[in-house]
Amino acid sequence: MVTSPSLAQLARPRPVDAESLRAWLVAATVVDPEIPVLTIEDLGVLRSVTVTPTGVDVALTPTYSGCPALDAMRDDVRDALTAAGYVAVTVRLVLSPAWTTDWMSEEGKRKLIEYGIAAPTGHAAARPSGPAGPVRLQLAVKCPRCNSLNTRELAHFGSTSCKSLYECKACLEPFDYFKVL
Repeated sequence: MVTSPSLAQLARPRPVDAESLRAWLVAATVVDPEIPVLTIEDLGVLRSVTVTPTGVDVALTPTYSGCPALDAMRDDVRDALTAAGYVAVTVRLVLSPAWTTDWMSEEGKRKLIEYGIAAPTGHAAARPSGPAGPVRLQLAVKCPRCNSLNTRELAHFGSTSCKSLYECKACLEPFDYFKVL
């Protein structure tokens, strides 16, 4: 019987061998260049790290296929591993399964709110590799500053494609909302 990997296994698939885990921990310190309070592990874009006798292979899954931050992430991962003494570092993109906000860690969501960005709520639509279930409707987005639910969307795209621009009617502050993808 073949079973699908659990959401936790997809979200943070840390390697089990010691050398690859050491390299993972180095790569996991790289931050998102657009949201510098999040590491690529918090974001769930760090997919795998494998150390072989010939080098290190790192796989990243972008939040969007055209994510402009991906080149910076790739360079930063390569630089971090090289600085840690690893040679022949290869960083490749993995587009399947597609990234989802379900892979973002709870710590990452907490960091987003502290940074002034409303974290995604709910789960992405059912996927073959993720949890099955109904698509949740978004009724309100909580303001990350005052926690009011009296907010409204000003623009479907915020400072980046993965965020919407919202306004809080209670504290009158604009804020980004990280969309559920």
